[in-house]
Amino acid sequence: MLSTTSAPATRTAPLRIGPYQVDPAVVLAPMAGITNLAFRQLCREFGSRTSLYVCEMITSRAVVERDPKTMRMIAFGEGEHPRSMQLYGVAPKTMGAAVRMIVDEGLADHIDTNFGCPVPKITRKGGGAALPYKRRLFGAIVREMVRAAEPAGIPVTVKFRIGIDDDHRTYLDAGRIAEAEGAAAVALHGRTAAQRYSGQADWPAIARLKEAVTTIPVLGNGDIFAAEDALRMVRETGCDGVVVGRGCLGRPWLFRDLQAAFAGEPVPPGPPLGEVARVLRRHAELLIAHLGPEKGIRDLRKHMAWYLRGFPVGSELRQHFGLVSGLVELDDLLAELDHDAPFPPDAEGPRGRQGSPGRVVLPEGWLDDPEDETVPAGAELDHSGG
Repeated sequence: MLSTTSAPATRTAPLRIGPYQVDPAVVLAPMAGITNLAFRQLCREFGSRTSLYVCEMITSRAVVERDPKTMRMIAFGEGEHPRSMQLYGVAPKTMGAAVRMIVDEGLADHIDTNFGCPVPKITRKGGGAALPYKRRLFGAIVREMVRAAEPAGIPVTVKFRIGIDDDHRTYLDAGRIAEAEGAAAVALHGRTAAQRYSGQADWPAIARLKEAVTTIPVLGNGDIFAAEDALRMVRETGCDGVVVGRGCLGRPWLFRDLQAAFAGEPVPPGPPLGEVARVLRRHAELLIAHLGPEKGIRDLRKHMAWYLRGFPVGSELRQHFGLVSGLVELDDLLAELDHDAPFPPDAEGPRGRQGSPGRVVLPEGWLDDPEDETVPAGAELDHSGG
C-alpha cells in the first residue's frame, strides 16, 4: 500500500450526464492511437468504474459504411459501462444516420462529438475545431444527433475549442447552441486551433463558458497533468468536471489520484520505478490480448518514453525499450531497471503532443459567412482514429 503525502481536500460533487452519474467527475479524452480498449481498461483499473473513458474518434461515414477497421475499433471490454464513443463528421444527415445505427445495434451508451481537433487534415475539410465557426451547420449536426439518440436515452455531449484563432473565437456561441439543441454536456479545451497544444490553456475561458451555459454541465480540458491541477481547475473556473488527455500518457495511475482528490482524500505519491514497470507490463498484456502479440507490442512502443520520463534510465536502455519486439524481451528489459528508483519530480508536466502554434488550414472561403450551412465538398472522412 502506498503512503500518502497531501492533506485531504473538500469532496467534489459527482457529475450527471444524461442517466449516468459520473463519479468522480472525470472523463478520459479520446486520443487517436491511444484510447483503445487496452488503455481504457488500464485507466479503469486505477480509477473509478463510474468515470467516463472515451474510445478513439470514430468517423460517422465509416460507421454508416461499416468500414471493417472502424467496426473493429468499436470494441468495449466486458463490464465497461457506460460505453463512450466519440463521433466525427461534418454532414448532419450522416452524423444522424451514424447515431441511429449506434442506437439500433446497441453499440454505445454515450456519444461525444469532436469539434476540437486542430489537425490540418481535419480542419482543411471544415471539420474539428473549424466547424463551430459555421453556427447553423454546427447546430444542425448537434440537433440531428440528439434527435437520433433520444429514443434510446443516449446522451450526446459536445467538445470544442475556444475557436479557430484569437480573431475567430467561437466557444460561447458553440456552448449556447449545443445547450439549445439538447446536448447533455459541453466540454471546452482552453486553446484555439491555432495554438494546437502549445502554450498554456486559457482556464478563464472555461469560467466564461460556465457563466454562459447554465442548464447543462460544463467540463474543462487542458493542462491537467496532476490531480491538483484538476482540483484547481474546478476551483478557479467553477466547471462541473474535467477532461483528461495528455496528462495520463504513461501515467494511467493519474485516475487513482483523481479519484482520491475528488473524494477529498490524500493523493498517493508517484510510484517508484518498480511499480511503473509492473504497470507497463500490464499494459503490454492488455494490448496483446486486444491486438495480438505483434501489433500489441508494436503499439506499446509509443508509450515507452512517457512511462520512463524522468527516471534514471540510460539512453541505450531507453532505445531498446523503444524497439522492443516481444514480451520475453520486454521482461528482460524491465529486469534491468532500478526498481527502487523513486518517482522523480521532473516526471510531471506536459507530455505527448506539444509543438508550436501555426496557421489553421481551412476550406477556401470558410470564413466568408458563418451562417452558411453548406457541407464542404469531400469533407466526410472515410476512416477513423483521428
